[in-house]
Amino acid sequence: MSGRVRERIERVRANGIDLALHRFEPIEASGRAEPSRTLLLLHGFLDAASTWDLVAAPLALAGYEVVAPDLRGFGASGRVPEGGYYHFPDYIADLEDLVRVLAPKWLGVIGHSMGGGVATLFAGARPERVAKLVVMEGLGPMSEPPELAVDRMRKWLADREKIARAPRVLGSLDEATTRLAASHPRIDRELLRTRAERLVRTNEAGELGWAWDPLHRTTAPTPFNAEVFASFVRAITCPTLFVGGGPLGWHPPDEASRLAVFARLERVDFEDAGHMMHWTAPEGVAAAILAFLGRD
Repeated sequence: MSGRVRERIERVRANGIDLALHRFEPIEASGRAEPSRTLLLLHGFLDAASTWDLVAAPLALAGYEVVAPDLRGFGASGRVPEGGYYHFPDYIADLEDLVRVLAPKWLGVIGHSMGGGVATLFAGARPERVAKLVVMEGLGPMSEPPELAVDRMRKWLADREKIARAPRVLGSLDEATTRLAASHPRIDRELLRTRAERLVRTNEAGELGWAWDPLHRTTAPTPFNAEVFASFVRAITCPTLFVGGGPLGWHPPDEASRLAVFARLERVDFEDAGHMMHWTAPEGVAAAILAFLGRD
């Protein structure tokens, strides 16, 4: 499987938000049949669709239609207006409208981290639309007891009062890379620089900043409930692949019990990849996904 892939961006209106949809397509397309199977790639928190490039390329070269949206408030997609917020069901509604626009004959959904949570909830809410599901360490955050809900709501209200909607100005791409390195100290700096290039944007004044709405950094008002999450998992009818990043990845204490709810589950782990396995082990991740997709 050889060749090159281009990344093309188009605009799609979904649930009242303009989403940037990234298409990853083989450059040498002559003689290739039109893809009959669509893969929808959903990025994680403070990430963007463009950093799927290293995984998306081999998937596209294997003959799949590969599309990845910047979720609302991330990358080049629209942000919620003043008075709005990024409630998790909004992502599910966005995905519902996006899938309606794409109208795929066959759909596989691949989600990393937060995107894995979105993918799982969507597959549970609309099981008839998802033929294959890949969850890359996207089983949700730590579960919180109900009695913490009041404190979480108070924290959310306080955060809203002090958050500035304008992204913090970055002095240079080097600064952006350094800030990424602080969050991902085990990842090679040269690799992080290529990721930073895809996670920043320049405003009208020519200033560099992160390509996500700072409102995302506020505490969400509703706690994660593992039992509610499990109810969506039980409604999933398609085969599911869970991809883990090994000991350095993100593993909630009750991960085993969350995985046990999936009726048709396969699992693969990349021991040294860590949570950002689509950056650090893209060839292995893509190969595992392709093998899973090839098993009917």
